[in-house]
Amino acid sequence: MLPEPPSSQRRPHALRLYRRRGQVGMFFVAGLSVLAGMTDAIGFLASGDFVSFMSGNTTRMAVAISDGNFDLIMRLALLIATFVLGNALGVMIARSCRKRAWPLLALTALLLLAAGVCGKPFELLAMLAAILAMGMLNAAVEEVNGLPIGLTYVTGALSRFGRGLGRWLMGERRPGWRMQLVPWSGMLVGAVLGGWLEHHLGFAALLASSALAALLGLASMMIPRRWVQRYMAR
Repeated sequence: MLPEPPSSQRRPHALRLYRRRGQVGMFFVAGLSVLAGMTDAIGFLASGDFVSFMSGNTTRMAVAISDGNFDLIMRLALLIATFVLGNALGVMIARSCRKRAWPLLALTALLLLAAGVCGKPFELLAMLAAILAMGMLNAAVEEVNGLPIGLTYVTGALSRFGRGLGRWLMGERRPGWRMQLVPWSGMLVGAVLGGWLEHHLGFAALLASSALAALLGLASMMIPRRWVQRYMAR
């Protein structure tokens, strides 16, 4: 259950629109999270590095620093910096396109296509393209009806779910916390699918991620633009 709108907006028609916008937004979040989980699993299995889970890459870099593994330190630092750049570019593209999601997802699809085509012979280039795409993806949805959303990482979602569970057990009835399981579930399903695809196709499995990004871009064009603008970066 998503949070209710302010009392001033609780007219029957406005309430129906509010709830509908929330439902559509969460379906969109689920699809984007599947894409993120799929891409992360493919990249990790194919190269040993995470594509969207930068907490994992940060921990690995810290271990590499303690081991004095300079080559690995530089590689992981480059991957993390690329993810940060992708997030910055995502916000810039979203605002430049007047908060339309489809241009952002079209560029994501093209980057993932390039990564799938590069494949194992150009592993680092493929990883950089995929990581840039995942960083950009975070600008596609930042919140749904006031509920903060993380697309390519789920630690925050699980933390918010856990805190909401604690409040519920203490008798509080704040709505919305259960919906944090949507991005987590989407990423889990996507990672299972991505793992299966990578076992059969290797790096070329990123072509499936590219196709899914393109489909999500088409789907976003069917969502009312006012709703998409509310989902995207402020």
